[in-house]
Amino acid sequence: MGGALCAEADKADKPLLAFVGTFSSPLRDVLPTQVDLPPGNGRGIHIFKADRTTGALTATGVHEMGTSPSCLAVNAAGTRLYSANETDRVGKDKVGTVSAFAIDRADGKLKLLNTVTSGGAGPTYVSIHPSKKFVLVANYFGGSVAVLPILEDGRLGDATDIKNDSGKIGPTKATHAPPGSFAFSGHDRTHAHMIEADPSGRFVLHVDLGLDKIFVWKFDEKKGTLTPNDPPAVTLPPGDGPRHFHFHPNGKWFYSIQEEGSTVVLFDYDGTTGALTSRQTISTLPPKFAGSNFCSEILVSADGRFVYAGNRLHDSIGIFAIGEKGTLTHIADEWTRGNYPRNFSFDPTGQFLYCCNQRADNVTVFRVDRKTGGLTFTGHYTPVGNPSIVVFLDLAKPGE
Repeated sequence: MGGALCAEADKADKPLLAFVGTFSSPLRDVLPTQVDLPPGNGRGIHIFKADRTTGALTATGVHEMGTSPSCLAVNAAGTRLYSANETDRVGKDKVGTVSAFAIDRADGKLKLLNTVTSGGAGPTYVSIHPSKKFVLVANYFGGSVAVLPILEDGRLGDATDIKNDSGKIGPTKATHAPPGSFAFSGHDRTHAHMIEADPSGRFVLHVDLGLDKIFVWKFDEKKGTLTPNDPPAVTLPPGDGPRHFHFHPNGKWFYSIQEEGSTVVLFDYDGTTGALTSRQTISTLPPKFAGSNFCSEILVSADGRFVYAGNRLHDSIGIFAIGEKGTLTHIADEWTRGNYPRNFSFDPTGQFLYCCNQRADNVTVFRVDRKTGGLTFTGHYTPVGNPSIVVFLDLAKPGE
């Protein structure tokens, strides 16, 4: 009993932190097809304490940045944070940057370690390879992906590999577009939107929205290099525009969300060969929906029972039950209580879901029903200018 009480007291003393990345400067020098032009209402990386019982967020500070740290990743040890600085423009090629920070585990404050170029313009996604030795970067405006080594002190080194996407650009009308849709965002050129390793780290996958493809790479952990798999990619329906993906906890099912087609596609994933085989396509929207919508985030619950899909303009999170063979059944839609939900994340326990409503300048909090998958709005709104992503760090868990 005493040990349990001590553990609860430790949690009370050591907070659950939330870091919210934002668009902190206007997007300039962008393509005329760019549909979401944030005014830059954010101030950088906003830091909050999350109430473990109610889900409410309390602001504790801001790490000021004017370069739009729109995607964040925290290392497994909880000691380092990495940001993709989407509106940074460096050198004659106006490439973006990625920054490394040390996290003060007493209060969550950030200390800049260094900043390196991202290998292309407009870095929109960063993830940490399972080896803990590399940060993977997707450059949306540059149409490229890069591998950045993590040095012993957590700083980033220069890229060990950069790959530029190429191929035939998809049509401006999505195959699965809802009736009356004018959704067109990225079928003008190559747009690398997400990059992440599979659970084993042997393969790295990345999507290009403009090419309607998901690329699969063999990853050399010693050199930090990418080699095309065989086959090197799978193709989505023309114009649908793959944006993000998420692996099921079993590592065998892979769910991809399409930004302009407003669909989720289920793939079978072979962890031995890196092969993807599509098996189901389902709309992210309610039946009979008509008009324009841009999909955003996709998450699989930690227990592997539900998928959550973000809809911008419809401003909802579609909720899907996962069947015994991985197939999805639409069960509900929940209004995000804001406009243009760009990202949402579960807290570490899976009790709450936090939604970044980019155009509404707020983060909203929902309680998750673990049995039904349903979301119930808690009533908590947190003001954040142009929020783009929320990630968590539980300081009650020891750092390495």
